[in-house]
Amino acid sequence: MQTERENEGDGEILQQYIALADFTANGGEELSISSGDKLLVHAKPSPDWWWAELSGVIGYVPANHLRQDAAQESEGDSSTEEDPWQDEEYFGSYGTLKLHLEMLSDKSRTEAYRQVILNNSASLRNKAVMDLGCGTGIISLFCARLAQPSAVYAVEASSMAEYTRQLVRQNGCEKVITVLQGRAEEIRLAEKVDVLVSEWMGNCLLFEYMLESVLMARDRWLREGGVMWPSSAALVLVPCQADSYYTEKMVFWESPYGLDFTPLQPLAQQEFFTKPKFSHLIELSDCLSAPCSVIHLDMHTLQVKDLEVGTKTFPMWR
Repeated sequence: MQTERENEGDGEILQQYIALADFTANGGEELSISSGDKLLVHAKPSPDWWWAELSGVIGYVPANHLRQDAAQESEGDSSTEEDPWQDEEYFGSYGTLKLHLEMLSDKSRTEAYRQVILNNSASLRNKAVMDLGCGTGIISLFCARLAQPSAVYAVEASSMAEYTRQLVRQNGCEKVITVLQGRAEEIRLAEKVDVLVSEWMGNCLLFEYMLESVLMARDRWLREGGVMWPSSAALVLVPCQADSYYTEKMVFWESPYGLDFTPLQPLAQQEFFTKPKFSHLIELSDCLSAPCSVIHLDMHTLQVKDLEVGTKTFPMWR
């Protein structure tokens, strides 16, 4: 879905987005935004930073802080309702190998799914399974190879589905696995399923906004008494410091080789500290407080309205 308007006078096409989270500008060309702000995106010069307008002020904002505005879609036409993330840009990233290489290389996560299927192989025998957002079909292949399900419905909205079919045939599982290309809201199954499995978790658990599709598929296609994998999920936060990383990226510029490079520190701060860092390994000594559970999800009973997260306060140790 894409919401656009034409700017009077110059014919410029602008796209309307909503801010998902607050962002504080860290430089003259950046734009501060607050959660819920409606912005007009003028250009997308890179995957990470977009050129946007808010109340007549224009600047760069992080792309991962925005989502397209569903409320502005096709004024006067209520016949088309789409999840704002279910568009070509979102699914396009899943049609490339880069993201799938990253996911398949996450051995602890992939192995966890394999072990669940292996340990529950007896209960999967002669059961119907849906693998929602199957990607390359790795979880579907685990089910077909490690258990004896009656059917596995591998659902994938991106163009990767074409290759998933090839992988299913290559591994001799075409009699069990049916690959369906389409969104969760669109697909039709021949039957309801006994198990709904999905690797829907994103950064900070909920970032990829796939969970709503999982809940919709659960309500439409999971048999009464059916099983959800994962059956629960939790987001736990802890404030921490990253002294070694800060030293590496910021303090370095104070006097490399005995020279004063401090004019580069503002540039280093903008480059290394204006976006979240997802791959930093935290030591126990880095923690500034005890961990706090922010949200706990029971996947069998969860509703979209339950995803509201309130404010959390951390008593600091130092």
